[in-house]
Amino acid sequence: MFKGLVSNKMPEKVLDLFLQMNIQPDHIIQTILFTACAQVANARTKDIGRKLLQQMPQHFHKNNILLTSALNMLMKFGDIENAEKLFQTMKNKDVITYDAMMKGEFVMNIYQIFNKLYLGYVDNKMCEKALDLFEQIPFPLHNVGYIIIFNACAQLLNDRANPSERKDIGRKLLQQIPQHFHNDNVILTSALDMLMKFGDVENAENLFKMIENKDIITYGAMMKGYVENKMCDKALDLFEKMSLYPNNVIYIIVFNACAQLLNDRAKKIGRKLLDQMPQHFYDDHVLLTSTIDMLMKFGDIESGEKLFRTIRNKNLVTYTVIMNGYNINNKPLKCLQLLEEIKQQNFILDEFVLSILINACARHSMLSKCQSIVDQIPSHLWKNQRILNSLIYMWGKAGSIENAQKIFLSINNPDVITYNSMIYVYGLNRMGLEAIDLYRKMPDYLHNEVTHVCVLNACSHSGLLDEARSIFNEISQKSAQIIATMIDCLSRLFIFDQAQNLIDDYEKSNSPSPVMYMAILSGARNSRQHILSQKIYDRMEILFPNEKETLKSGSILLGNTYLSIDDSEQAENVRSNRIKELGTKIKPGVSWTEFNGEIFEFTANDRSHPRSEEIHAKAKYISDVLMKHGHKYDASWITRPLREDETIASVLCSHSERLAIAYHFLQQENPSFIQITKNLRVCGDCHRTTKLIAKIWQCKIIVRDANCIHHCSPDGTCSCQDHF
Repeated sequence: MFKGLVSNKMPEKVLDLFLQMNIQPDHIIQTILFTACAQVANARTKDIGRKLLQQMPQHFHKNNILLTSALNMLMKFGDIENAEKLFQTMKNKDVITYDAMMKGEFVMNIYQIFNKLYLGYVDNKMCEKALDLFEQIPFPLHNVGYIIIFNACAQLLNDRANPSERKDIGRKLLQQIPQHFHNDNVILTSALDMLMKFGDVENAENLFKMIENKDIITYGAMMKGYVENKMCDKALDLFEKMSLYPNNVIYIIVFNACAQLLNDRAKKIGRKLLDQMPQHFYDDHVLLTSTIDMLMKFGDIESGEKLFRTIRNKNLVTYTVIMNGYNINNKPLKCLQLLEEIKQQNFILDEFVLSILINACARHSMLSKCQSIVDQIPSHLWKNQRILNSLIYMWGKAGSIENAQKIFLSINNPDVITYNSMIYVYGLNRMGLEAIDLYRKMPDYLHNEVTHVCVLNACSHSGLLDEARSIFNEISQKSAQIIATMIDCLSRLFIFDQAQNLIDDYEKSNSPSPVMYMAILSGARNSRQHILSQKIYDRMEILFPNEKETLKSGSILLGNTYLSIDDSEQAENVRSNRIKELGTKIKPGVSWTEFNGEIFEFTANDRSHPRSEEIHAKAKYISDVLMKHGHKYDASWITRPLREDETIASVLCSHSERLAIAYHFLQQENPSFIQITKNLRVCGDCHRTTKLIAKIWQCKIIVRDANCIHHCSPDGTCSCQDHF
């Protein structure tokens, strides 16, 4: 009866039946009871199990099977100390006993155990002790022992100061596997998994080839290893060669690979596999969550949302994935809207969800929304470095340097991300000198490529050329990104000959970088140098014929350069060629602003708001006032031909940030503070008008565009000092 209940996964009933007995259990029943307690492992079963162990007759202490089940129970309870004591009392340990100690669970149903191992869930977190114990075993391992040790070596790789030691143990053990185990797929697959985690892809591939009867788990381990080693194309190659029908684990791995690659082939494979997915797989939450992740990374928000809504009992991971997907697709408001739904489900916000929410706030940068999320951070997470680093970034993106500095100063041991975040937000807010000062105070051993890019970018945005040169010359290993940032600094100051020299030197030993050419092209547009712009763009077409998005952005800058010198004919030629060769799709300008806790979105010439007529009328009124104060509209910032019913003023007044400002004046006669976030760079005309509006109406206006944060003050100045 006892055994039948355990076999049918009814351990609680086993214990209920035992408590009704008035007889002393024999060694067989005692073994079953220990197993039942181990399976449940709650407060009640822990009391029963420990009491049974304490009252166990002395002559039972010679029964290895019984003691091993007790050892397994204690390990399941997390009672490592008493498990070790029991282990030490066992005089005649056998290989099963050692396996139970190393694995922390009774050696039963090994294929189920390995499947959990394959999925990456390790029951016992003490792999170090498993290896220490392995080195004491006085007899050869059997198959389960090999699996456990291979797994322990793989898991400990990132946890030790000397990972090569664990690699040596694993490789040596692999070489010593007896011949009769060479047909054991479970052992070989666990060894394959270990090699992949070592990053030893070549030997893993050789081992994979020698496995004659590959099963679905073997294929899965190989594909998962490719994905973990950033070789997703190989994972898809193997998937397409596989003749076996994929199970839910293969689906998860392939969807993950497709989500990482994001190329046309990956999208085709991912969508095809999804279309073929069996109906019963829709009950697998892990699989559905990985599917949503893939769809959101494909940019297919509609399909991701549709699948999300079909999941009845959503868990926190499911919410985390779709919220992160909204951020990836620049839909931070949708991400924040899910917070209320999460709270209604009584989920506890963990660091991952909070990091995503903080990132959403950083994307739209509205101060009150930022504060509302900060107010919901549990006290214990105020010591979490990841959260604190995210908060520095968020407050900096929202233009609140004071709050970012407070967070930075509250951290006792700043890490490289802490320093880089603070240097970055200083640069973003045009505080180049502060960024340089912190860079100099930062320990040299923490400097990395991101640090150098952030501080050089801060110099570039603040026009600090001498300081940038000094830092650039100090950097011993200059990456393409570091050089590109220095080129940007030179191009912003129109020092194009030196910028070109850096490109020439770089290309002597490296492939051309489109980012470097875009930096010069942007500077040429700002300085209205159409000849240089045309030369750079022609060069880009030769060097980067397949970089369609880069060429599209470059052609827009080139066309705008011609418009800046009133050469509308040449600008139209550039535009026509772009439409013909690269397509018409161009990222529209979008601005967000907040009023009374609600966030509003405006696009260029937006007519979707219920009060759009009033908003446009208010924009016209503001325009008339600006013109009375001497403002003259700059047609060079109009990037398309005017329609018959349009004027230069009407087009520029309909830019998304201008409509956002007009909305505030519609709500308040004389607003004191306006905050706007824009997805693109502000044009020169909008920059001039925003400064003038701040001066005329004596209000502070913060505009964060794709390039930096503009703090426009009532004295008519901007923090960028017109260096943008």
